[in-house]
Amino acid sequence: MAGSLALSALLHGSLVVGVVWMARGEHGVLAPVYKVDLVAAPPGPRSVGQVQTPEAPTPPANAPVPKSAVTEPDEKVPVKAPPPRRPAPKAATQVPNATSAKANAPAPKAGGGTTGGQGADVANIQSPGIAFPFPAYLNNIANQIILNFDKANLPALTCDVYFVIGRDGSVSGIEVRKRSGSTLFDIEARGAVEAAGRSKGFGPLPDGFSNDILPVIFTFTPQMIRR
Repeated sequence: MAGSLALSALLHGSLVVGVVWMARGEHGVLAPVYKVDLVAAPPGPRSVGQVQTPEAPTPPANAPVPKSAVTEPDEKVPVKAPPPRRPAPKAATQVPNATSAKANAPAPKAGGGTTGGQGADVANIQSPGIAFPFPAYLNNIANQIILNFDKANLPALTCDVYFVIGRDGSVSGIEVRKRSGSTLFDIEARGAVEAAGRSKGFGPLPDGFSNDILPVIFTFTPQMIRR
């Protein structure tokens, strides 16, 4: 079997997020650490979506027209009266299309928490390491778990949650591998993974990923309590 993949990351300078592929070789040697790079969206409730670009200012309605744009005709030219218009045919009544209405709905607005940043993710995470062939998939794992982690009134503790992502994006085998000492913290950490799995937030495994499952360990740490 292939060796393990370990992945560490920092959130707001101190959060450690670990994503570990648990397939081990005969000697249980871990594979290299891979890079994670998330840049939080502007300040706002944590949400995966699009960053809203500021609209260009609208000029005042009574703004004066530059003199250079006004031209005076040399002489008046007679204008022919337009021919009488025929009555336009009555247009058919349009029936609203639910599918098109859904497609035209505005995209959700990205939010990066209280601090925020200049990107489109739910948190700031920069971790050194070698490039992974599917970095966007790793980034989304971190985004989805952080987004579903209910931080309200939780103690500053640490725990590891193990789970397996299937080829279709389904999640199974969720368990707390390293307990925090707080039943509430462990339940909320496990619940974050369960919520991401129920919503299929991780998405199907990348087409180029050769295995049918992706075992992962995610480490929740005190700094994740920050909103």
